[in-house]
Parts: sequence; structure tokens; C-alpha cells
Amino acid sequence: MLDYHFIVENLDAVKQNIADRYMRADADAVARLFRERTELSTALQGLQQKRNANAAAMKGKMEPASRAALIEEGKHLKDDIARAEADLMRAEAALDAEARRIPNMAHPEAPRGKEDKDNLEVKRVGSPTVFDFEPKDHVTLGQNLDIIDFDAGTRAAGVKFYYLKNEGVYLELGLVRYALDILQKKGFTPFITPDVAREEILEGIGFNPRGAESNVYALEGEGTCLVGTAEITLGGYYSNSVLPKASLPLKLAGLSHCFRREAGAAGQFSKGLYRVHQFTKLEMFVYCLPEESGAFHEYLRSIEEEIFAGLEIPFRVVDTCTGDLGAPAYRKWDLEAWMPGRTNAGGAASDPVGSWGEVTSTSNCTDYQARRLNIKYKDDDGKNRYPHMLNGTAIAISRAIIAVLENFQQADGSVRLPAALVPYCGFEVIGGRS
Repeated sequence: MLDYHFIVENLDAVKQNIADRYMRADADAVARLFRERTELSTALQGLQQKRNANAAAMKGKMEPASRAALIEEGKHLKDDIARAEADLMRAEAALDAEARRIPNMAHPEAPRGKEDKDNLEVKRVGSPTVFDFEPKDHVTLGQNLDIIDFDAGTRAAGVKFYYLKNEGVYLELGLVRYALDILQKKGFTPFITPDVAREEILEGIGFNPRGAESNVYALEGEGTCLVGTAEITLGGYYSNSVLPKASLPLKLAGLSHCFRREAGAAGQFSKGLYRVHQFTKLEMFVYCLPEESGAFHEYLRSIEEEIFAGLEIPFRVVDTCTGDLGAPAYRKWDLEAWMPGRTNAGGAASDPVGSWGEVTSTSNCTDYQARRLNIKYKDDDGKNRYPHMLNGTAIAISRAIIAVLENFQQADGSVRLPAALVPYCGFEVIGGRS
């Protein structure tokens, strides 16, 4: 969350930022509740001082009538303090709840806009794949090659679930090891994280664990949720901790399953593996000093680019617009891979078949999550300060599989693997089955 003083002192800028993000939050209410809390805190301190003075006076010699008056005054002060403490607790809870609705400030250079169409392309690596035959989408390829079974997934678990089988299993495991080896060489500490997290950890990271708009599966009666990303569990790893400054930066790599309700997700680009309820993802996470977060954001993006360039998959980088950032992010880069199986609606006949689809994102969340999760570090002056926290997708396996199958398909229906994956998978081609 944002610092209360910052909100009050920069009220107009905070309100404009809320509007730029197309979110609903009441910065004026935060300012009002902050003033109310300050007044209640001051009043409580005054009462506590009177109680201390009363207690000190009781220790002296005095007439019985005077002592009786002090005793009576002490009883009234005790009651007044109890009421003042209750009022202060209610004000603090209301202030905290209202402040948590306010998003992080957006980077001044982040494009202002409402939807992903307003994102700004800043880089392109490779050219859209061109075929001398009519390419298939990953759904058709996966079924023909007998490596993905959507029908059985629907029968067993429901829509947007699937089975990987045969070479599809080795493709997933190979993608994980390929990306994990890159991160290990860069000094990331590997984790396999829990697939469940407490609701307060989700809220601290910035996810909404409840309500119609939530994308999270809540476990009934448990106060926990299935995680939508290892960002949640990697961010929660140091919750309520004070880190030694010398330990920063911390670079973590978390492998987990991800569970998402994908509420409202539909459309031609949501079919197959692109939007599913469960998938595997390797996530990067960094805790660093505030002055280092801008450089680490570029560093995480460079790793994502290295991973997909190594897979020989064409991609572009976009600067995410304010309306598509999500509440915790100060700035976010998305990598969008070329997916030939997507319909090129509205394109010219000579254009390559396909379009771009998001495969990774990396966000600098500054100290927004650290404040909510109570994560601090002790600075050289001995004061506790909030570190900056960043996250980035190393590889989301389901979408990486789409990109591999669709870009490396061959005229006979088989799929050639990128050279970087062959040592991990143990084969060069996924061939047709009788």
C-alpha cells in the first residue's frame, strides 16, 4: 500500500493515478480517516498522560477526601481510555481497509490507457513465422499428435482443464529444466513453493481472495486459497520479517502449479491452453534496496528475453498501460510471443497468419507489497525501511507449449523442437501417431 503521509500530501496526484488506472478507490476518505486517526491518537495520549499524573498523585500524602477524589477521577480516566482505545482501533481498521484499495503509483512513462490495446510496443525480436503450408493451431496439433487431451480433461475435471501425455509430458518438464538452469546460473535460489497460501498473504501481495471479480479459488472454511502464481508464496516467504541489509538483493525462483478461475475469460484467443484453470509456472522474485529496483526490473526483463530468444520464438516487448497494470505494479513489461494458430482478424491477405499472445510479464511493485506484508530491512542508520519487491515470469509452461507447437510445426503435422530443448526432452521431433 502507499504511505499514508504520501497520500495526504499528494492527494491530487493519487486521485489522478486512480483515474488513470480505471480503478475505484477513495483517496479523500483515506485523508479524512488519517486525520481522524491522528486526532484520536492525540486525544488518547492526553488521557494516558492524565492517568499517569493521577497515579503519581496517589503516591503522595493527602487527606482522605482528596484521595477519594483521585480514585474517582482514576475510574473515569480508565473508562475514557478504554473508549478512546476502541475508537482508535476502529479508525485504524477503517483507514487500513480504505488505503488498501488505493493502487500503487504508476511510472510516469507508463502509457496511459484502459486495455491491452493501449500497451506500447518497445522492442521486437525475430519475425512472425511464415509457412509454405496452412498452419494448424496448438489444439489441433496437440490432439493429432496425442500429447494433449482436452476432452478427457473436461470429463474428469471440467472445462479449461486438460491432460498432457506422451511427448507432451517431457515437453513440459524440459521447458521447466531449460528455464531453471538459466536462472540457477544467474544466482537465483530455486524453490518449489506451496500451492496454497493464507488469504492475508494474497491480500498482502495485492490479490483479491473473495468476491465475484476474484480470479482465485478459495478453500471453503480454511482461510486459504489456491495460488494463481508463485509470486504469492515467494512474496509471503519473508512476511513479518526484518531482513539484514547485507542480505539484499535476494533472488528467488519458484516453481508451482497455478490455479485461476479465469472468471469472464472468453473469446477466440482464450481457447486451448491459453486460458486454463491449472498450469505450471516458474516465477522469478527479487527483494532489493529501493534505489536498485529500476535496474532489477530491466534485469528480469532481460532474462525473459533470453529464455524466449533461446527457444527461437519470435516475440515483442510491450510497456503495459495504466489500466492493465494491476494494483501493485509501478511498471510492467509484457513479452508477447508470435502464435501462428491465432486468427489474424482484420489483417491483409498477405499478412502472416497469427497474432501476438502474452507469455511473460515482469513488474516492479516498489514498496507497495512490502508495506502490506510488513517486510522490512534495517538500514545503515539502524532504521527499519521497506525493500522493493519485483516479480517476473521465467516461463508459463502452457503458453510456452502453444508457442513451441505452433511456431515449429511442419508440413507433415509433426513438430520440430527448438535446439535448446532437445537435450532436456531427449528427442528432436514430436511425430504423428497411428
